Amino acid sequence: MADHPRLPKHNPNATVLSIDDFMSLDSTVTDIIVDNGMNEPDLTGLDLTRFCRLKSLLVGDYCFSSVNEVKLIGMNELESVVVRENSFTQKREGDNPNRHFYLKDCPKLRSLKMGRYSFSDYKVIEIENVDALESLRIGDDSRYSSNFYGASLELRSVFDVMK
Repeated sequence: MADHPRLPKHNPNATVLSIDDFMSLDSTVTDIIVDNGMNEPDLTGLDLTRFCRLKSLLVGDYCFSSVNEVKLIGMNELESVVVRENSFTQKREGDNPNRHFYLKDCPKLRSLKMGRYSFSDYKVIEIENVDALESLRIGDDSRYSSNFYGASLELRSVFDVMK
């Protein structure tokens, strides 16, 4: 029955327009695009580890302002993360010790880009075990950005150093 020609085929790409869209996503999606301005005051944590086949995440402008903790951990297929401007920020140039960003154990991640003023009031940013990372861009080098304004960046990886 699953192969019946009138049944819709699984779409591995997902465009998220609301929190209901996000919560109903299948764990096997490969691409997630979050529309500009997607906010939900009750959503305070964003753990994407359930998306076991996710390859690409794109978060639009002015999204997830109430989210205090973001987790991208153990995502074996993740290749690209883009967060556009003013997302994951409640207060520009703030310093909230309860706001954390974790990106760990993503062996295929090649690119991480964060637009200006995103994660502005996050206190913790930890990036660890992303050995394939080729491009890391936080903010805009030609304009003031204040990403992770009060945070220290920890970029760690576990690999053997050639002697």
